[in-house]
Amino acid sequence: MTISLIVIVGFVLVSAVVGVIGRGRGAMNVERWSVGGRRFGVVLVWLLMAGEIYTTFTFLGASGWAYSHGGPAFYILAYGTLGYIISFFLLPPVWRMAKRLGLHTQPDFFLARYDSQALAGIAVVIAVVSIVPYLQLQLAGLGMIVEIASAGAITSHVAIVVAFVATCIFVYTSGIRGIAWVAIIKDVAMIVAVAIIGIGLPAMYFGGVGKMFAELMRRHPAHLTFPGATPTMGVAWVVSTVLLTGMGFYCWPHTFASAYAAKDDRTLRRNAIVMPLYQLPILLVFFVGFTALLVMPGLKNPDTALLALVTRSYPGWFAGFIGGAGAVTAMVPAGMLLLGAATLVAKNLYRPLRRRPVSEQHLMRASRGFMLLIAVAALLLALWSPHELVILLILGYDGVAQLFPAIVLGVFVRRTTVRPVMLGLVAGVVTVIGLIWSGHDPFLGLNAGFVALAVNGAVTLVSMAILDQGAPVGVTPFEP
Repeated sequence: MTISLIVIVGFVLVSAVVGVIGRGRGAMNVERWSVGGRRFGVVLVWLLMAGEIYTTFTFLGASGWAYSHGGPAFYILAYGTLGYIISFFLLPPVWRMAKRLGLHTQPDFFLARYDSQALAGIAVVIAVVSIVPYLQLQLAGLGMIVEIASAGAITSHVAIVVAFVATCIFVYTSGIRGIAWVAIIKDVAMIVAVAIIGIGLPAMYFGGVGKMFAELMRRHPAHLTFPGATPTMGVAWVVSTVLLTGMGFYCWPHTFASAYAAKDDRTLRRNAIVMPLYQLPILLVFFVGFTALLVMPGLKNPDTALLALVTRSYPGWFAGFIGGAGAVTAMVPAGMLLLGAATLVAKNLYRPLRRRPVSEQHLMRASRGFMLLIAVAALLLALWSPHELVILLILGYDGVAQLFPAIVLGVFVRRTTVRPVMLGLVAGVVTVIGLIWSGHDPFLGLNAGFVALAVNGAVTLVSMAILDQGAPVGVTPFEP
């Protein structure tokens, strides 16, 4: 227990120090804080985006669903790859626009493309409301990881507070550059940890991955089919969820804006080509979840399956390594979520509502202030309102994916104006809220967020046909 504790604390402290040092020299401003001066090459963009995407969810949520849900968990393998394919075509023109106009946030894109402060404001609200459960996911998972890996020596609440304070310190001082440097530690630790346990645990208990699957099929013959161990997550749910989350993959404001940090558009295309390799560690995490189901059936909380099996199977120092890697895996995306949310609230909500001009120094202070406020709100939710990790992620996707038609049409269809996009966005948000609050998720076997996205797209296209008839080409200053 003592060794595990030392290793975990060491991981968190070293990461915080690296994040602060990663600030570099020179005065901090919004450009440097939020997009790193737009100087990141392929390696840093890769690490940064992987740091945002492969999170606590990779450690706990994926293994938990493999343990408890079975077949439906495989949607996680598919949607990331679909998102990367979309990013190959979508992000380069977005980057060119951001470079030319000096954009820092996702709502900046909507404001520049559609010349609508109202649309930018709605994007801010959707982004923040969707980010909070995603941030809550990171914090809840972080606490769970540290508490189990330390054999209860550190409670989840203490772990959440300490690690999150460390995250806030390096985000406050260093911005996106600090996050990128911590992402290096996170990615190396995560890949090593997942490779060892993903191959080692099936071999330890069954003599290999193939024999583990044979035993799984013998004892749970329906577990790897749809709907697996669930009553509702059949083929329609899996396909609709893959489409929803694939299209919403780069609609998250922090992942969308992270593309601004690239030094050129070719960097983003190269990144889209190599990023699917990161799906492989998720497959290894599934192996751990399936092994845990066979070795430790009946766990009260499936999200603890990976850690429970690791602490049972390995010495304390290695459990500490897994716990430390998991903690940093939560800190990096939490930092990006905080940075993205704070910047867009300060720049796209606070500054327009303030009647007097706002200087760059004032905006920088406001961004840091909002970062702390959002951090406190997410911290309170994580401490007193934990939920199943995958459900939190899907709820976030239900919201941000509604921005997809506005982004895609804004990039590729020059006649698109703000009114159809606004009507579609409102229709999609109202639909998803109504379906979820009324308990109709899934709806007719489909993911409620996907149904809302279909309504969003249909309303947008019909409105374009009616309202944009005869609209001139190039109604905005946007040039892809």
